[in-house]
Amino acid sequence: MLKRSAAAVVAALALLGCSAPLGCAAYADGMLSDFQYPHAVERYAFTSQGQALEMAYMDIAPTGAGNGKTVVLFHGKNFCGATWEGVIGPLAKAGYRVIVPDQIGFCKSTKPETYQMSFHQLAANTHALLASRSIVNPILVGHSMGGMVATRYALSFPEDTAALALVNPIGLEDWSAKGVPGRTVDELLATERKADAARIKAYQQKTYYDGRWRPEFDRWVDMLASTYRGASADLAALSQARASDMIFTQPVVHEFPRLKMPVVLLIGDRDTTAIGKDRAAPEIAAKLGHYPDLAREAAKRIPNTKLISFPDLGHAPQIERPDEFNAALLNALAQLPAAR
Repeated sequence: MLKRSAAAVVAALALLGCSAPLGCAAYADGMLSDFQYPHAVERYAFTSQGQALEMAYMDIAPTGAGNGKTVVLFHGKNFCGATWEGVIGPLAKAGYRVIVPDQIGFCKSTKPETYQMSFHQLAANTHALLASRSIVNPILVGHSMGGMVATRYALSFPEDTAALALVNPIGLEDWSAKGVPGRTVDELLATERKADAARIKAYQQKTYYDGRWRPEFDRWVDMLASTYRGASADLAALSQARASDMIFTQPVVHEFPRLKMPVVLLIGDRDTTAIGKDRAAPEIAAKLGHYPDLAREAAKRIPNTKLISFPDLGHAPQIERPDEFNAALLNALAQLPAAR
């Protein structure tokens, strides 16, 4: 067998949309079948909208002295349950049970061909999963789009939400109300079909990390890029398009004053994420995605909230500087009032 040079291998993988040889070879699959999660993956089977579906999730028991509390981690649109790996261990060591689902349409969970995707639906799915595990009154931690899902969960099930922590949540502003033009699901799908590792990395480096990059971030780029390849790739792209439509058309920011439980905002100030910024007029785009201002405004409108800022971090502080993030999160959770 002929041996290829390292450069030739990298070039060949680039044609597949892969940024790293080991990563691409390991999991080029729309269901992330071969992507290794940090803990055992279980599946919750249920029926929704007349379809048999399965939510993949991790259920991690406390590794330290149990405190009787459960934390549920909600991933973002361009993330998966696995991207919480640096947070799960510290939470478990601190005594928390940790549940980490992949939402329907994402990652290792079912990607339906037809599905009306809404934040309430995803929240209800997650609530049913937790009920099947006899979990009540959890602490919700949502990142990015997961912040919008977790917020809707807290609004839909306020008596069954102990507290809410939002990590650089998108949805701190209403893009449509600010003048960003809408797009049909078909238009959004056409964009999703162009996704590959190079485009994903360029977007994340510019928007999430303020132009900075570290090699370990490539794993998460390859994870996301792999969902656009092979089996289930078309359904994954369609789910992503529906999610973009859901994010744009179902704002939660106007309902922040209704959040009565304790809320913690953990915000990397260098984040510039704003849905539709690329299609907005320049004068509108310039006003979007200013997270320090958005976070301060949100903190004023949420009745019982604490704002924690990371001045030098971006969209994913839990990935960019996990030790600093975990210390802040654990300290904030320790200060929550006793469960109702």
